[in-house]
Amino acid sequence: MLHLRLIVPEDRTEDVLRLLETTVGTTHLAVMAGAARDPQGDVVLCDVAREAGDGLLTRLRALGLDKHGSIAVENIDLSLSARADRAEEDAPGEGADAVLWESLTDATHEESTLSVTFLAFLTVATMIAACGVVLDNAILIVGAMAVGPEFGPVAGICTALVQRAPRLAWRSTQALVVGFAVAMALTVGFSLFMDAVGLFHVDALQAKRPNTNFIYRPDAFSFVVAVLAGIAGVLSLTSAKSGALVGVAISVTTVPAAANAAVAFGYTEYVQAWRSMEQLLLNLVGIIVAGVLTLVVQKVLWARQRARAGA
Repeated sequence: MLHLRLIVPEDRTEDVLRLLETTVGTTHLAVMAGAARDPQGDVVLCDVAREAGDGLLTRLRALGLDKHGSIAVENIDLSLSARADRAEEDAPGEGADAVLWESLTDATHEESTLSVTFLAFLTVATMIAACGVVLDNAILIVGAMAVGPEFGPVAGICTALVQRAPRLAWRSTQALVVGFAVAMALTVGFSLFMDAVGLFHVDALQAKRPNTNFIYRPDAFSFVVAVLAGIAGVLSLTSAKSGALVGVAISVTTVPAAANAAVAFGYTEYVQAWRSMEQLLLNLVGIIVAGVLTLVVQKVLWARQRARAGA
């Protein structure tokens, strides 16, 4: 269930109440007349089944409530109410499968902004992966994947393409391109420093590296894994039962590929550096394609679900 707290101008209260009362899956409606001061108006509270939430939010925005009032949404972790149970049963579909597009856009907007923190996490992750590459240590590679924040901008690009949000697409692309460029440039310097103090050596990069040589050997399986990771990543963002995105990050080799390219570039191993970049680009393309298709399918299915419920 979702809890909605609305600030409604007095001249629109009746329209909002009529909408809430006729929306299947809505319950626990309460009105506090004249309680709001900034902006002035009535405070309206209600609970709504998650599967009915996106349609309700769309209609509330159509009433101009986002411009002349306020719409606040919270997840309800526990609701002991027979009315709430009945509302969830009446609402079409399953709550775990429902997509709140407004929430998704807002979340990806925050996660896809180029910031010092984003650059720091991505740079640290790339440097950790560089150590894993030189040591042929899979544990360090997994750790770097878990630290890397790059899925935020990737998810932002997927959402922007489906929602036709050019500003979000530009912001996400900028964060991804600038982020990896800065992280890789700093990792080149880090690799040269580690070589100067005797901790890195070119022989380690040129060795067979059975645990990490997949990073610079892109093939069909690389794209398959990237597609599966993209699907899982988007589902984890849109599902009410999503887990941490760490598991998704572990499934792909974006950060390790960037790290391998940086170390190889530092040692003028340009062939390996280029193949690592191919791996990086292949994974990013696979994730974005799969993410966009997953969101499109979800959007179409929920549109049909709402159409059947309204019929």
